[in-house]
Amino acid sequence: MIRAIVLAVLLALGVSTPSWALSVFACEPEWAALSTEIGGPNVTAYAATTAMQDPHQIQARPSLIAKARAADITVCSGSELEVGWLPQIVAQSANKKIAPGTPGSFEAARYITLLEKPARVDRSMGDVHAGGNPHIQTDPRNILPIAKALAARFAQIDPAHAADYNARYAAFATKWRAALARWTARAAPLRGQSIAVQHQNWVYLETWLGMKRVVALEPKPGVPPSSGYLAQVLTLLKRTPARMVIRSAYEDSRASEFISQRAGIPAVVLPYTIGGTPGAKDLFSLYDDTITRLLAGLK
Repeated sequence: MIRAIVLAVLLALGVSTPSWALSVFACEPEWAALSTEIGGPNVTAYAATTAMQDPHQIQARPSLIAKARAADITVCSGSELEVGWLPQIVAQSANKKIAPGTPGSFEAARYITLLEKPARVDRSMGDVHAGGNPHIQTDPRNILPIAKALAARFAQIDPAHAADYNARYAAFATKWRAALARWTARAAPLRGQSIAVQHQNWVYLETWLGMKRVVALEPKPGVPPSSGYLAQVLTLLKRTPARMVIRSAYEDSRASEFISQRAGIPAVVLPYTIGGTPGAKDLFSLYDDTITRLLAGLK
């Protein structure tokens, strides 16, 4: 009786009643944004990390476990990027809907061709991922196949809104292809330019833009450089100069600033994901700002 009265009052006031929405636990900001693009009002997306956090190293906090417990689907990069924390969260949430191998477990890396797959992996190699480099969102060309797969997965879990997901994907794909053409044209001066990188998380960006990595400031992925190793980097850069040294917004600036000052090249901070810089406010501006910052580095 009380519920009926409340509904009647809401209708009289012209307020629509709240509808059920697919609850998305997105491991990184880019996948929360993509989930919203594809799901629209039919999803609520929660980003478990921010652009100022290293996605390899996240604590399985109670707040994250609570969010996972209420989720209908996890949307994550995969390729072991979240291996240090996501399995703990999923296990402790006791949420069977998001268990590995279920429709509620979505890994973006499964829908693109991964780069830098090692022939072998052992601890001596540093933070190397057996399936390939997981930093896939740095190439916007990877977004479309992932978006298509995500729309299909949303439709599988929530068939009542399948037509909505498919329509939103089609609209998003049209806008994204136009943006890709614009980004490619703007980024033309970057092709063939040599760069140094702080961490080896830019191979997809390098491949997309045709930039050439001269050296990484980490001796092994995930291993902080010593002063001795940075001296070796400077020696190498004298023989093979780079136009700039780039790092992600979440990374410690000291190594790249050291190389920048002594090699006389700009240190360029890239957003890496949404929120990494003031200009990277959404999926589209993420790549706008990335290209703007790289072009500024050439000057």
